[in-house]
Amino acid sequence: MNNKIRVARAEVRMTQQQLADAAGVSRQTINAIESGKFVPSTVLALKMAKIFSKSVEEIFQLEDED
Repeated sequence: MNNKIRVARAEVRMTQQQLADAAGVSRQTINAIESGKFVPSTVLALKMAKIFSKSVEEIFQLEDED
């Protein structure tokens, strides 16, 4: 799964820690999601989309092998 979390954060000048606090997770979780090492739960993906006022599809995309 690919994601545009880093880009979305940059657009609103938000740090990983600020996003983590807003989403109720650790900064390490945000880092792992951004680097593709962790796939967020549906609830977490929806929370992050809401934080950025975007749809889930604008932030997360399935890869061909997913």
